[in-house]
Amino acid sequence: MASGALPVFGPGDDVLLVDDAPVAPLSVARSSGARRKGLLKTSAVDGALWITRCPSVHMVGMKYPIDVAVLDGDGVVLHVATLRPTWGMTRWRLRARSTVETGVGQLERWGVRVGSRLAIGSESTNPDAG
Repeated sequence: MASGALPVFGPGDDVLLVDDAPVAPLSVARSSGARRKGLLKTSAVDGALWITRCPSVHMVGMKYPIDVAVLDGDGVVLHVATLRPTWGMTRWRLRARSTVETGVGQLERWGVRVGSRLAIGSESTNPDAG
């Protein structure tokens, strides 16, 4: 990577499950610092980022667009959107508990839509792992 170039975020140690099917490597932001940082200071995302205890996100400081899925406490998708850098954001939803962020087009490719159930799987959940 060139000096000053932003890194690609991921891949993570977990696996994103969509309706029980493994679809991508996943990082999980559980600490307040990791939740605050999110995908800031990165140039792209490899896989996805699950941000716990995060009912909405903003794009202030981001350099590239992302897809987001807003989830309830059971991992059911309440809202799906593509957010653009600087001014994009999701509005707060009453039952929202977590947000999953990924590259533009990935949620559609993985079949994620309102009503889908997302979950965090371990590397052993992924049949392509190992």
